[in-house]
Amino acid sequence: MSFNDNSQLDGGRVGSGGGGRGIAVGGGLGGAVLLLLAGLFFGQDGIDALTGGNQDDGQSTQQVDSGLADRCRTGEDANRDTECRMVATVQSLDQFWGGYFPEVTGKKYALPQVELFRGTDSTSCGQASSATGPFYCPPDSTVYLDTGFFDQMRSQFGADADALAQEYVMAHEVGHHVQNLQGTLGRAQQDPQGATSAAVRTELQADCYAGMWAHHATEPGGAVQLEPITRTQLADAIEAAGAIGDDRIQETTQGRANPESFTHGTSAQRQAWFLTGYQTGDIRACNTFTASDLNRPSALK
Repeated sequence: MSFNDNSQLDGGRVGSGGGGRGIAVGGGLGGAVLLLLAGLFFGQDGIDALTGGNQDDGQSTQQVDSGLADRCRTGEDANRDTECRMVATVQSLDQFWGGYFPEVTGKKYALPQVELFRGTDSTSCGQASSATGPFYCPPDSTVYLDTGFFDQMRSQFGADADALAQEYVMAHEVGHHVQNLQGTLGRAQQDPQGATSAAVRTELQADCYAGMWAHHATEPGGAVQLEPITRTQLADAIEAAGAIGDDRIQETTQGRANPESFTHGTSAQRQAWFLTGYQTGDIRACNTFTASDLNRPSALK
């Protein structure tokens, strides 16, 4: 999705940093791989696997926020620079959820923190790296994202990872923040794996929330304006959602899919729930926790 060239960006909205310990909640893309591989190599399952791979690996942290305020000023900057695109996407998400969340909940929307980095970063959920993928850390209400992960989307997952696909990743993680504010995020830890588990339902709802943002993101108003979504851009986002389904990842790494160990949902489910949010723009259509069939969101019947 392209930003209007005249959009006004605030590069100071996004930073880097961290510290402490907690439990991270699975990411839209790399988190799925981490959960799977940690379970294979460390004998751990579900979201708890994230704490098993958080030890410092000795890589250096490269801060990326020091020049964002100077580099990321307009929509034109966002359209040519990945990090500026993330800044613009965060601001667009702020605009959407900042208006929509109070309307449907009667509560003020507290903005999440967002940290971009290269290499590794210390977080309240342990050490973050491109290997862990993007994730949301509830203890510090922060989304952590190594922008080099988009290169991995292309090389490892076969996704184009163009503009809207990248923005989908950020929107998914901010979706976890919305769940945290709703008080539903903890369900994933109580029922961490399985084809119909709370962990899968949590991830699919975050996909649906990402679709909701895409539905509303082109509406007028606010400092950040987005151009209408093209069919090609939408296809890229759908492709990204499908490339990281539990079934596809497990079939690639293990030769077969094991639904009992699913943590994020199948490729088809992730695509369907993203599209549900995109087509309806309605949070009521994203209640994965009451869905009787995760393969057929009610809005698509």
